[in-house]
Amino acid sequence: MNAETIKKASAIYFSLLKEKIIDENSEHFQTYYEPEVRQTVLLLADESGTYIIESPKRIHLVVQPTGSVFATNFTHMKEKHRQIETKKQFHIISLIIMAFLATIDRNQAAMIRTMREGISYFSLERQVNDLITNWESILKTKPSFGEEVRIDMKEVVTTWKYMEVDTDDYGLKKGHKRTRIGLIASAMRLLENEGLIVILDRDDIPKAIPKTELFERIEYLYHDYDRYELLKELMTAREDEHAENPSH
Repeated sequence: MNAETIKKASAIYFSLLKEKIIDENSEHFQTYYEPEVRQTVLLLADESGTYIIESPKRIHLVVQPTGSVFATNFTHMKEKHRQIETKKQFHIISLIIMAFLATIDRNQAAMIRTMREGISYFSLERQVNDLITNWESILKTKPSFGEEVRIDMKEVVTTWKYMEVDTDDYGLKKGHKRTRIGLIASAMRLLENEGLIVILDRDDIPKAIPKTELFERIEYLYHDYDRYELLKELMTAREDEHAENPSH
């Protein structure tokens, strides 16, 4: 490993740290695929607890869930993203993002449709509300369901149920984080900041348009995690599938 290789690899890695994604138009894209440079970048990523995703036209850098020098706890997350004030809000925002991913991660037709039309915040609010209502029904027949899947469903259901429902654009224009639409706006901003979606019509009926980069994350990263697949299944869980067996 010579000095020139280290210099090229470092430039690529620090560019990824800053931009999170580099595409085929970047000066670093072709250089990355020089065998020694690529090996060095992968080594840098591994040593710092990050992970490289390679797609045909882009290179992504993501943080590993554990053991990363860049991983943040809830306190650091709150400092970076002012819209997240409490752990309850953090849990709801995570649920909103997962519901969004489950909606687009279905089939080719769904992918094309959402890339063309997007998903409005109000449509996403209805989806999350239907999900929460369904979880509430499941918990009535199987109270331990949330514990089994390691989600604090009772708190999520209670928080969402008693959260203010926006009747106008107050939650959007005033950044009202304590309303359902306000939290959805916060969740979508997190994805926007990562360069994974585009938000249109902010001042009217806002909607999120997933970018190709998001579908690449799903295909090359999320599908490798059993936890993601489990959570995606929970987005469509039905009451009759999890009811207690009366014979037990």
